[in-house]
Amino acid sequence: MGEYLELEDKLKVYFDDYSLLTRALTHRSYLNEHPDMLFEDNERLEFLGDAVLDFVVGAYLYHHFPEMNEGNLTSLRAALVRSETLASFARQWELGRFLRLGYGEAENGGRERVPILCATFEALIGAIYLDKGLDTARMLTEKLISAEIPHILASDAHKDAKSEFQVWAQARFNMTPRYQVVQVSGPDHARLFTIQVLVGEEVWGEGQGRSKQTAAQAAARAALVRANELE
Repeated sequence: MGEYLELEDKLKVYFDDYSLLTRALTHRSYLNEHPDMLFEDNERLEFLGDAVLDFVVGAYLYHHFPEMNEGNLTSLRAALVRSETLASFARQWELGRFLRLGYGEAENGGRERVPILCATFEALIGAIYLDKGLDTARMLTEKLISAEIPHILASDAHKDAKSEFQVWAQARFNMTPRYQVVQVSGPDHARLFTIQVLVGEEVWGEGQGRSKQTAAQAAARAALVRANELE
């Protein structure tokens, strides 16, 4: 498995079971074009990695922010595990270079798509958890999130964007924003929602997330950027 040695060197994690690493880096589009392959795609590992990340991030915040209330802890955790943040972690590890994608998906920019990078990062965390245990998965995750938290706090990305945008929209237009789901994609266990926020009939922002709540917050943040530019 020399093709993955560079990634192992980067992470300082060396797999005993290379089938886990291969599966974590195999997108379903690759298997669609190579039906003779014996490996599974990474969707089950993605499911596991998502749960591991929720636990590790939650525990880290609980211990490192003892004065923060539950609501702010929840918002900060959501900002750390949202698709865009996890995709940025995947880019730091250059996972796009190691992904096994179908030709069509690769040609359409799949190695840089946020949903694919996010899912691959989660799958790799799941594979590391199974092969090396929770301590190794936690060490790698904490290194990434400890560097990301100051940026999130400085930009207020963890705050309730929906509430902030509602206050602005009601003051500016005397109208309450409404949110609508415009697309749902991905497998059943890892849905990706795309939501738009509208004031009246005008779309002010669009966002994506693994839950409707996360996607709505992302849409509201986009709307706030536009609102600040307008002001």
